[in-house]
Amino acid sequence: MVEEKEEWKPRTKLGKMVESGEITNMEQIYEKGLPILEHEIVDRLVPNIKEEVLSVKMVQRTTDSGRKGSFLIVVAVGNEDGYVGVGTAKGQEVRPTIEKAVRQAKKNLIHIRRGCGSWQCGCDEEHSIPFKIKGACSSVKVEFLPAPKGTGIVAGETAKKVLKLAGIKDIWSKTNGKTDTTINFAKATIDALKKTRKMKE
Repeated sequence: MVEEKEEWKPRTKLGKMVESGEITNMEQIYEKGLPILEHEIVDRLVPNIKEEVLSVKMVQRTTDSGRKGSFLIVVAVGNEDGYVGVGTAKGQEVRPTIEKAVRQAKKNLIHIRRGCGSWQCGCDEEHSIPFKIKGACSSVKVEFLPAPKGTGIVAGETAKKVLKLAGIKDIWSKTNGKTDTTINFAKATIDALKKTRKMKE
């Protein structure tokens, strides 16, 4: 038996604008600078969103009644066509916590510019990035460079998954810091990708 999805009843101004048809795409949201506080907005405007669990980690804290454990989960979402987001959540059970992280990732969705910034290629197709970009989160620093067609995603596993969901097929990368810290590596990658929206100075 298939569970019926609960009908979405918008609670925010932006949600009501989407529901009424006043806003019909994500670009209008970015132009207005409105925060996305309901994941259903993304469900409505960006079809075919895929999700990828980047890490599931058990964390413990000490309380008066002893040590309590919970899961810290990092998830990336994207449509492999310019939209990508990363979210995190903590919880006692894996599946509900993944769902919570997915909802958070959708609220953090960004749109990136793709292009062919490699002097070795020049095909003018949107398979890489338009120019060199840098990002950072905590100790992790990343640098991404345009790569010619056929190169593939030359990056660490976490960045590779985020870049693939963003729709990037060819790219080179350099990293510094503790890249084994998934959450920081993922956020540094997103920080860099945001800069594709800025014109090269």
